[in-house]
Amino acid sequence: MRTTTRRLTLIVLLAALAAPVSAGSAHASSGVRYGIQDDAWLEFGPQGTLDQRLKTLERLGVPLVRFTLRWNQVAPRRPKDATSPRDRAYDWRRPDRVLRGLRRHDLTPVLTLVGTPAWANGGRAPNFAPPRPRDFRRFATAVARRYPWVRYWLIWSEPNKRLWLRPTKASIYVRHLLNPGYEAIHAVLPHARVGGAATGPKAGAGGVSPVTWVRGMAAARAKFDAYAHHPYPSTPSETPSSGGCKNCPWITMATIRKLLILVKRHFGSKPVWLTEYGYQTNPPDTFLGVTLKRQATNLSLAAMRAWRLPRVTMLIQYLYRDEPQLSRFQTGLVFIDDRWKPSLQAFRLPFAQMGRRGLQAIVWGQVRDGRSGRKTYRLEVLRKNVWKPVGRARLTNDHGVFIRTIRIKPGALFRIWSPKQRRFSQQLRIR
Repeated sequence: MRTTTRRLTLIVLLAALAAPVSAGSAHASSGVRYGIQDDAWLEFGPQGTLDQRLKTLERLGVPLVRFTLRWNQVAPRRPKDATSPRDRAYDWRRPDRVLRGLRRHDLTPVLTLVGTPAWANGGRAPNFAPPRPRDFRRFATAVARRYPWVRYWLIWSEPNKRLWLRPTKASIYVRHLLNPGYEAIHAVLPHARVGGAATGPKAGAGGVSPVTWVRGMAAARAKFDAYAHHPYPSTPSETPSSGGCKNCPWITMATIRKLLILVKRHFGSKPVWLTEYGYQTNPPDTFLGVTLKRQATNLSLAAMRAWRLPRVTMLIQYLYRDEPQLSRFQTGLVFIDDRWKPSLQAFRLPFAQMGRRGLQAIVWGQVRDGRSGRKTYRLEVLRKNVWKPVGRARLTNDHGVFIRTIRIKPGALFRIWSPKQRRFSQQLRIR
């Protein structure tokens, strides 16, 4: 690919996350952590062993793995001593296998509790809340005692949607699930961090918008350490920072500042966790999918946006592998036949343009290799169909992040090289 460029001059390497490099990043969330969720693939394959799949997650270079623990599956019958994980009514085999595997591979779980057993809600489906808050409180106590090494917890998933919680009311969620779960987990694990809400981006049929849900949780005196949200795009054309509806009651990544304002207004300066996010791809989804290249670009942009936003401390990609049913999620980093999408490369080495002023462009990137501390990388540019290094190899900061300001004509192609991973990032064309 031919590109005409001026002579390249490296201006500055900004190595500290907290250093203000532009107005938009002056309050960057230096503590943001990235992760992935794919319960079905992690548990059941279809290929390889659990340890092999855990090693695959290790190679992605992100520490967090969100996993769902279903109350209705762990406690299909009423326990006699519900606060004791040793009660014979509990069946911990499935979560034990995964959570102990994550611990063995030094991966950090974000554990979601969801699903009411029939004995606790009058024989109804798992999405009906338990009428007696003490039932969920006792279960949360047992889970915390079973897995004392788990630090990050989520109470339910998308309770603002009828699919996941009925009655779909913030007051029911807070009083019957969130507050009892928060109190129980903290009584056992004082240093745990409990996320509340995990709201979906829209209300859906019979649901409640996230804007209204935040206010409802505040009125019900919700207790949580971080507000969780799933900022999926509302349309395929929406990017992580553009195309969202600012005046609508839903909240996507493009309008996530709306959530930051609401949470601060009602709950103070609590962190925000983005615990589910992704882009459908075409192929295979010809209706809602974006191109493979666009998915890769958007995931890099989302990683950068999460880093730049104040109080956002978590971003979790959903999924690793596309789901078998075309009508479901096709947001994976690999296809159903395990072929790589370009987004897999972008997830391991996110690389994006942060800004531009005249002939100066600011680029942002992260080297994810599963280690803490500074990491070596090299920036390269395409000149006369040959990739050339831009200066010498450099070090990221302790979070694996780097920012570079370069002088270049628009249209130039860049990439980064990670010697540790022996991988290149996706190519980035300067706009």
